[in-house]
Amino acid sequence: MRTERPKRPHRPAGDAPPSTRPVALLIGLGAAAYTAWVLEVVLSTGLNPIETYVSELAAQDQPLGGLFRATDFTAGLLVLLGGLLALARLVRHPPSRGPWAVAGWCGITLFGAATAADAWLPLSCRPTADPECAARETAGLVPATHQAHAISSSLAMTGALIGTVALTVAARRYGRLAPLARYGPALVTMELLATAWTLTAIALFTAGHGTWALGAGQRLQVLLVALWLGLLARSVHEERRT
Repeated sequence: MRTERPKRPHRPAGDAPPSTRPVALLIGLGAAAYTAWVLEVVLSTGLNPIETYVSELAAQDQPLGGLFRATDFTAGLLVLLGGLLALARLVRHPPSRGPWAVAGWCGITLFGAATAADAWLPLSCRPTADPECAARETAGLVPATHQAHAISSSLAMTGALIGTVALTVAARRYGRLAPLARYGPALVTMELLATAWTLTAIALFTAGHGTWALGAGQRLQVLLVALWLGLLARSVHEERRT
């Protein structure tokens, strides 16, 4: 006698969690674009990566500044769209709407928006590499974009720190995003140490005590953010619901 296979219970379309692939793709591409500064290894920029700000690669007086501004804008826009899409998924799927997840994706969205804004607020010159530029910046004789850039960069890193910490906590607390739950804490710890190094070096440079390998610290800081974003993209791709 022929037996029929039991039918699967019907799930209303509204109960199905939205696909994670667009979020993973946007975040992953954004992470890749955010590492474009490593091109300085093969391109002649005239800047010492150990001593100079990463953002000085995109300064208006740099011959390749337009390239790095374009990649910064692309990275920020992609992450911004990925963050907004992830927040929209949380609204549509309440079981995933834990406070740590919401805070984390808000941080990622802020990071993307501020990074995109950075590209439109470039430095006019290179304060760590050009003493005359540094003197003009100290005297307030540089364009207002210098101050605006400092604000947008601070917002970008604040958003990144909120996002990395909150989503890593969410992954471990809610039992989701397995790769992030496993490797995220180590990356977050290194990111916090790199941030402390960078902020200390900036304070010493501003006070006139040298750069203290400011460039190396900041490059490590942004590299760790990119690696964490790549890990997030992989984790979201592997997870049906975030």
